[in-house]
Amino acid sequence: MGLMTSSTPFPRLLSQIESGTSVQSGRVEELAIVLIILLLVATFVAIFSRRFKIPYVTGLVLAGLAITEFLPGNIGLDSSLILNLFLPILIFEAAINTDISRLRSTIVPISLLAGPGLIISFGVTGLLIKFGLGLDWIPALLVGVILAVTDTVSVIAVFKEVSVPSRLSTIVNGESLFNDGVALVIFSLLVNVQIMGSFSFINGLQQLFIVIVGGTIIGLMVGYLSSGLLSRYDDGLTSILLSVAVALGTFQLGQLLGVSGVVGVVVAGLLVGNIGIKQTASASNRIALYSFWEYAGFGVNTFIFLLIGLEINPLTLWNTLPAVLLAILAYQIGRLLSVYPLLALLQWFDRPIPLRWKHVLFLGNIKGSLSMAMALTLPATLEGRSQLIALLFGTVLLSLVGQGLSLPGLVKRLNIQDISPFRQRIQELQAQLMAAKAAQEELSNLLKSGVLPKSIYEEMRASYQVKIAGAEKQLRDIYNIRSEDEDGGDRGKLDAVWRQVLMAEKSALNDALRKQILSEEIVQKKVNHLDQQLLKLEDD
Repeated sequence: MGLMTSSTPFPRLLSQIESGTSVQSGRVEELAIVLIILLLVATFVAIFSRRFKIPYVTGLVLAGLAITEFLPGNIGLDSSLILNLFLPILIFEAAINTDISRLRSTIVPISLLAGPGLIISFGVTGLLIKFGLGLDWIPALLVGVILAVTDTVSVIAVFKEVSVPSRLSTIVNGESLFNDGVALVIFSLLVNVQIMGSFSFINGLQQLFIVIVGGTIIGLMVGYLSSGLLSRYDDGLTSILLSVAVALGTFQLGQLLGVSGVVGVVVAGLLVGNIGIKQTASASNRIALYSFWEYAGFGVNTFIFLLIGLEINPLTLWNTLPAVLLAILAYQIGRLLSVYPLLALLQWFDRPIPLRWKHVLFLGNIKGSLSMAMALTLPATLEGRSQLIALLFGTVLLSLVGQGLSLPGLVKRLNIQDISPFRQRIQELQAQLMAAKAAQEELSNLLKSGVLPKSIYEEMRASYQVKIAGAEKQLRDIYNIRSEDEDGGDRGKLDAVWRQVLMAEKSALNDALRKQILSEEIVQKKVNHLDQQLLKLEDD
C-alpha cells in the first residue's frame, strides 16, 4: 500500500501526504453504537476532569485506553479522516479566533519558532533518534519532523484554567497555526527523498517555496471572496454553511493544485475571522458563527483524543518503552535548543520574551493528533514502518499523559500573570463598557431595519447609556491616578491600551508610505520612535 510510485512528482506527493490513506469502515449500526458509547464516555470524562482539575484531553486519552475492550467492533484512527476533515476544522477554528493585529505584533517570535525553530527541533531530534536507536537517516528524520509538530489544544486548555498574558497565548496559537503547515511540507520532502532515493538541496528549497507560497495565494483568494459574501448576507445558517465549505474546500483545493492545503486554510481562516465575520451586520450572526466553530473544534478534539487512546496497545507500549523514553528526551532537547537560543535573539530587534514565558513554551511541547496522523501516512516501503508507528504512538501517549497532567501545576507555579484586584476592577469596567456599547450598536441596527419603534429604542438606549456613563467615570478616575502608582507599582494598567493606539499609529504611517503620501525618511524616523515606546510597555 505505497503512497505513490517512484515517478510521482512532489506536488502530487504533498497532496497524498496531506490526504492520508483510507481504512475499512464498519456497518452503520455498529458505528452508531460506538458513537453513542464515545459520546457518553466523553461526557463522563468532562465531568470527571472538571471535578478533579485534570486536563480534559488527557482524560480522554486515558478513557480511550480503558474502554478499548468494551467496544462492539474495531475502531481506530483513520489518517484520511483526520487530515481531510478533522485537521481543516481544527486549523480553521483556531484561525478565525486569532486576531490579526495581535498576530502581527507577535509575528517575529512566531516566525522564529515555526520556521528556524521547527527546523532546529526536527534536526536535533532526528539526529538523536538516529544514533540513539540506530536508525537510517530518512526514518530518523521522519520521526524527528513528526515529533517537532506542536499540538496547541492541551496548552490552550491549560490557559483557560490558568490566566496567562494574551501575548503569550497568541504566540502559542500562532506557532501552532504555521508550525503544522511547515512540518507537513518538510515531511513530504523527506518521503519524496525516501522514495526517489536522491535529494537536491536547491530543488528541495524550490519545492518548499512553491507549496507554501501557493497555499498562501489560495488562502488569500478564497478568504477574500468568502469574506465579501459573509459581510454582505446576514443569515446565520447560510454563513455557517459557507464557512464550513471554505474550511474544507480550501484544503481540498490545495491538494488538487499540489500546494499546501494547511497553509491555505490558515490564511483563509485569518481573513474570514478578521474581515468576514467581524464585518457581518448582525451580532447574532457573529455569535452563531463563533459558537458553531467553538462546538465543532471541541467535538473534533473530543473524538481525536479518545481515538488516540483506543489506538494504543498497552502491551506494545510496554515493549517499546525504552525507545519511547529516548524519543521524548530527544524531542525535548530539540525543543530546548530551538526555544531559548532563538527567543534570546529577540532583544536585539523586538520586544524580549520573559524567561518564564520561555519555560511555558518549552514545557508545553505536547504532542497530539497531527503527529499520529502523520505516523499513519508513513510509506509502506519504509523499512521498519510498523515499529516506527508503535514508537510514535507511544511517544504521543506519554506526552499527553505526562506533560498534560503536569503542565497546569507548572504554569501556576511560574506565576506568569497574577491579576491584582485593582486591574481586575479595570477589566470588569471595560467589560461593562464594551458590552453596553455593543448593545447600543445592535439597537441602532434594529431601529434602522424597522424592528424597533423609535420610542422603545430611545428608552432601551437610555438604560445602556447610564451603564456607559458610570463605567466611563470610574475608568477615568482610575486612569487619572495611574501616575500616582497607588497599587504598589502596577504601572501596566494602561499599557494594553497604549499598545493598541501605538500599533494604530504605525499602521497609518505604513499605509501613508505605501501610498507615497509621506517620504520613507520621515516615516522611518517616526516608526522607530513608536517602536521605542512599544518596547517600554509591559507585556499584556
